[in-house]
Formats: sequence, structure tokens, C-alpha cells
Amino acid sequence: MSETITVLLVDDHALVRRGFRRLLEDDPAITIVGEASTAAEAIPLAVDLAPQVVVMDCAMPGGNGLTATRAILERRPDTAILMLSMHSEETLVQQALDAGARGYILKNAVDLDLAAAIKRVAEGGQVLDPALARAGKLQGERSRALTPRELEVLQLICDGLSNREIAGRLGLSANTIAVHRANIMNTLGVHKAAELVVYALQNGLVTPRDDRG
Repeated sequence: MSETITVLLVDDHALVRRGFRRLLEDDPAITIVGEASTAAEAIPLAVDLAPQVVVMDCAMPGGNGLTATRAILERRPDTAILMLSMHSEETLVQQALDAGARGYILKNAVDLDLAAAIKRVAEGGQVLDPALARAGKLQGERSRALTPRELEVLQLICDGLSNREIAGRLGLSANTIAVHRANIMNTLGVHKAAELVVYALQNGLVTPRDDRG
């Protein structure tokens, strides 16, 4: 492998891509070389950029990740495809592996370690989310509801506002917003702001900024 692992991010939500990028940019062993929002965009980008790893959203409008995976591997067979999905059905996992993906992990996993998964598939290994075997239990563990105020704060966090900016918007103190942020993260079981954005969007807790008009 080269000094850094080159990665193409493919997901139809800009906020999700931003969250993944933030997670990965802290790792000096990984370099993001491009982003795509659709399968149609991903295929030519993967061919032109020749990333070592493509982090592929399983479900996208206008073409799914399975189709894109097959098309990319036909042209770039050495590419490692890491499939990300909200769905834990055994049939879908098997379809992804049959298409040539080297890994399948759940976007909302409590212990999502995307960098480690990327490194493993880049080295030729396979990654399967350990939560797949207990997906039903995992969903129940993360189903506690946030309060209306916490949901309001969460939306503004995902909109990119700082604690001070949120405080000004809601007429609260910055310290109060910091407490809300900590409570939200504890409730959802996430530990980093980027992970919070990804989880909130993928579980429908917030509205993507692009869709708010």
C-alpha cells in the first residue's frame, strides 16, 4: 500500500459525508480523495481517482451501492469496497459480499470505527459489523427518545452551529447548550460530534439542511 490509504466517500447525504470526513481526517493513515452523492457519480470517480477503498452507501436514489460496487470492480478489481448500511438483513449482507464488497458495517453502530474498518479492507481483510448478529437488541438499546428541546438543539448542532450560536438562537446560555449536547450524546451513545451528526441524520432525528428550504 502507499503511505496513506486513499478513500472515496459515497453517500447521498452531504451531512453524512461531512461526518465521515471529520471522523477520518484525524487519522494520518487515511486520505479522502473524493466524494460522490450517487452511484452514477461514484463509478467514474472510482475509475478516475483509483482509490484503494470506496466507502459505499448501500441505498441511494437513482442506483444502489450493490450496482455501483459491481460496476467499479469490473473496471478496478483491486478496489476494496466497504459497504455501509442502515439494514442488517442477512440477505442484504450476503448480496453485498456476493457483489464483491470486502466489508459490511452498520451506520448506526454504537462502536462504529470506520478508520479501523477501512484499514482492514485495504489490507485485504474482511469486515463484518459485530452488531449484525444482535441487530434487534442493538436497535432497542438506542431507542430512548430525546426531549423536544434536545431535538431542537440537535437540529442546530447538525446545521453546524456552535454552542454560543445555538444559545443565541434559543435564548439560552452557552453552558446550558453544553449540558444539552452532553445529554444528547449520552442518550444516543455517541462520543464525537461527527458521529452525532451521522447518527442523527441516518435515524431521522433531524432534517438535512439541504431539505429545509
